[in-house]
Amino acid sequence: MAHDARKEDYQRLGLRFIRQLDREDSGIAMKAFAGFGQRFSTDRDSLPQTDSDRAFHLVSKAADLIDYQLPFADATHAGELVVQGKRLLLEATALDPDCFDARRMLSSTEIPSITARYEFLCEEEPGVKAACEAARDEALASDDEPERAVAAGDLAMRPYLRWIASMAELALICGRNRQSVELARRLIALDPTDISDARFTLALGLAKLEDEAALDELEHAYPSIYAGRGANDAWMLLARIALAFKKHKHVVAREALARLLRAYPTGAVALIRQNELPDGEFARLSVQPYSEDELVVALSESVVLLQEGNDPTGRGILGTWIAENTAVLRPSAVDEARRLEEQIQAQFGQQGGEQF
Repeated sequence: MAHDARKEDYQRLGLRFIRQLDREDSGIAMKAFAGFGQRFSTDRDSLPQTDSDRAFHLVSKAADLIDYQLPFADATHAGELVVQGKRLLLEATALDPDCFDARRMLSSTEIPSITARYEFLCEEEPGVKAACEAARDEALASDDEPERAVAAGDLAMRPYLRWIASMAELALICGRNRQSVELARRLIALDPTDISDARFTLALGLAKLEDEAALDELEHAYPSIYAGRGANDAWMLLARIALAFKKHKHVVAREALARLLRAYPTGAVALIRQNELPDGEFARLSVQPYSEDELVVALSESVVLLQEGNDPTGRGILGTWIAENTAVLRPSAVDEARRLEEQIQAQFGQQGGEQF
């Protein structure tokens, strides 16, 4: 359900292409649409599109560089990826000043302070909301087929959903936990299908507020928010572990940790290592549900919980507790984590990739 820039790029041009085919004979239209995917992959510029569509395509290319290549690049190539990504985003804003995804992503390089960036997004939010709602209303009021009009209206609101999602995530990092919770709830109200997975951010925010009753309510609401998954994702379970740990209910915390390991069978090494992955600039990274990659993303976002309190390991009290108890539950993962760390150090040394 996560935002996928490449998929959204395809959907945008697909809608525009279908509208053009309405003027064609049905047989010609069917034949033309059958070749749309090939043209999109090999000759995208030949498809009908606006400057807004072109700008979003540049955002899609930048998202691939920044979110999916940069975190794993060595020092030699990381700088090149940063330069390329920023160039694409600047070009996108030149084509379309209302390319809000590009403006939001650029703010991470232009506003280095997390707090200042959060405040910038707050200040700009009303204008983004108004523009996206106007585009949505125009799509819904068009003479397009109802199903297409709804799809176009949904796509028009996506940049605003991502804007609010970024605000919620940054608020959590800044320690503005109540604002984070309010924003995540607003996002779920705006999009009941929760394509942004705002419930994950909400779970962490409620854990920070130590509001167990509200976390229970969120868990009960999961089927109505997104019926495709239960409340056993890493964010919810890490929130449960954190709440139990803070109340010194270590038996309850261990039970939740065991549930986490059952939900993510290949995740023990990630729980021991607790390496951080940079937040996605376009949106939360699109990864396979219940995969080790998803657990790494969740652990990275849960640093606000894991690193509370002073701890000689630098992980934080809860982070250390999770690593130690995972080692007890999955002893074989300890040697595997050590081998993996040695391989990474041999390949990349002490230098990590640049931040965007």
